[in-house]
Order: sequence, then C-alpha cells, then structure tokens
Amino acid sequence: MSQYRTFTAADAVEYARQYGQLAEPQALVSADEIGDGNLNLVFKIRDGDGVSRVIVKQALPYVRCVGESWPLTLDRARIEAETLLIHGALCPRHTVKILHHDPELAVMVQEDLSDHHIWRSELVKGRYYPLAAGQLAEYLAQTLFHTSDFYQTAQLKKAEVSRFTNPELCQITEDLFFSDPYQDHERNHFDEALLPQVLELRNDAALKLAVAGLKHRFLSKAEALLHGDIHSGSIFVAEGKLKAIDAEFGFYGPIGFDIGTAIGNLLLNYCGLPGLFGPRDAAAGREQRLQDIRELWLIFADRFLALCHQHSRDATLALPGYAEQFLQQVWADAVGYCGTELIRRTIGLAHVADLDSITDAEMRVECQRSALNLGRVLIVNAPHIAHIDALLARIRQHG
Repeated sequence: MSQYRTFTAADAVEYARQYGQLAEPQALVSADEIGDGNLNLVFKIRDGDGVSRVIVKQALPYVRCVGESWPLTLDRARIEAETLLIHGALCPRHTVKILHHDPELAVMVQEDLSDHHIWRSELVKGRYYPLAAGQLAEYLAQTLFHTSDFYQTAQLKKAEVSRFTNPELCQITEDLFFSDPYQDHERNHFDEALLPQVLELRNDAALKLAVAGLKHRFLSKAEALLHGDIHSGSIFVAEGKLKAIDAEFGFYGPIGFDIGTAIGNLLLNYCGLPGLFGPRDAAAGREQRLQDIRELWLIFADRFLALCHQHSRDATLALPGYAEQFLQQVWADAVGYCGTELIRRTIGLAHVADLDSITDAEMRVECQRSALNLGRVLIVNAPHIAHIDALLARIRQHG
C-alpha cells in the first residue's frame, strides 16, 4: 500500500528536519507554501529568525491548476529528482542541489535559493544578468552531451531511456505544444482580439505539416536526457550565478527541444518588451535579448562540439565531421521548437508574464500578435534558417 499523503506545512517542517542536512535541524520551525506552478506543492522551510533554509517539494496526484479532474502519476517526482541528480553530477554549478528524495511520498528536499531570483521575473523587470545566457549554454552542453550516444554506451543509454520514460508528462507537452494551439480546444485561452489570427493558424496547412514533423521527432528522437521544460521560469539567477530547477518533464528526447525552449522564452521576452516598457525604451532590451540568444547558441555549440571531439566514446560517432553534421540537425529542430513555444505560450493553456503582465490591453494584443507571427515564421522556415545570424536576421525582419 502506498505511503503517500499530501503534506501540510507541519509535515514539511518535520521532513526538512529529518532530511535537510542541517547542523541544527530543530532550528527549523515554520513553512510557507509558495508553489505558483501547475503541478506541485513547494514549501520554504524557515528557522526561528524567519530565514528560509531549505525547500521541500511534493508532487500532487493531479494537475494543480486544473484540479483532480486531471490526474497525474506521482512517478514524475522520482523522474524529476533523478534527472536533477544526474544533471547536478554533470553540471553542479548550474543545477539545483537535491538533498534527499522519497519516491513513495513523491517528495524531495533541495537547497534553498532565496539569494537567487526567477529569471523570467527579472527579465520582465528589465534586469540584465550578463553571464546568464552563457551559463545556461554550459548547463545544456554538459547535460545533453554526457547523456547522449556520443558519451553513453549503447547499453547504458537504452537502460536510461527506459528508466526515464515519462509518458504522462510527455503527453502534456505533446498536447500543449503540438496539438491544442492548432485546434479549438477547451484548454486554450486568449484575448478575443486574437481570434482571426488563431483561426488562420488552425487553417494553415504548411504550418500544421511542419508542426506534425516536430511532434514526430519529439515522440521518436531519444537523443539525450532533457530537462524537458527549461524556460526562464525554471531558472534561478543571481549575480554571476544560474541554477536550473523543476525537471519533472525530464525524458530522453531531441536535444533541439531543450535548446528551442530556452531560446523561445528569450524571444517571448523580446516580443513583450515594447508592451512592458514602451517601444522606445524597449529597443536596447530587445537588442540585448538577441545577443543573449546568439551567445546561448554559439557557446552551447562550441562547448558541445569540444566535448564531442575530446570525449566521444563511440568510434563511429567520433568520425571527423559527424558531430558538426549532427549539430546542424539539432539547430533546425531548435528553431522549430522555438516557434512552437512562442505560439503555445500565447494562445494555449500556460501563458507567460512577459506578455500577460502588459497592462495596456491594445499593446498586449499587439505583442501577442508579434509572438504568434514570429512563431509561425520560425516553424515553417526552420529548415532554411541555416545558422544563428540568419535567425537573428529573420527576427529583425519580422520587427
């Protein structure tokens, strides 16, 4: 019989005392439930001075933002913890530290990041972290290379693909990215002013054909252990620091999906900045987002290729020129997945503050239209956008 029970604040405090790895565990006295996502309870565990010391996170057996009518497996908590443990071993500097996890209770204890800030919130406020794009690139290069066929043996890789099979959460991605936005679905929500453009997307045969290809690759390309949801809300930043969190969507999938999701969220900010700050004041920030995207890709590609050249264990894949050829496929996938992120975050279930927090309704709709237009351009033209500078040129041309 399962030992699972939904934690109260008192339960979270007691659990943190047992597993928080603190020198004086009895100093922990209170908990605040701060979960603002769609899936989990998240408790900040505080000492007698009110200082947050550790985090206790527990998966709920349903989608929190919908309710018990949308049940979910608790095994996602195991997958999240084990993904972060692997990623943390490969890139400890940029992965949240997991102190303990219990798959029966679907709970984990992790380091407190109160000295960090959610990257999306900082971007929405116009705050710039000059090292963040490069640090994210390093995280992606290390985690994706070391869990790929270039580094893992075929036998270990096949076993890991099985261990990280994550059908229920992958189904959420498959629906929200590749299906819902292109049909009339109850999970979609958007401003009524966008309806003409939404109907155009639903009837765009070329777009839907390209999305079908992206979905098929998501379903079938088990290239590396992805974070699976590496958007700017799943990244904490501080001066000179960056940490990835929230990996419950982890699974073996196409490398370009993680890259495209990361780029897509920087582009969502790019699209929203004119509404957040006004067109004139947004110009410098928009140019900085483009440079962030350029840096993210170039550092990732350079680091990934260096790892391939130095540490590939498969003699066939180590053949000179193959890693470069593979990376070109990753790039095309990334551009396409970037486009799906722009569209689904604008008219699907899960929106972003980069667009939704724009207070002027007319400007908000204009920025949302921009995101939809750019998303379509990237999806349809992904095979023809050969490199990062061509992508930036397309974005600038789009306006």
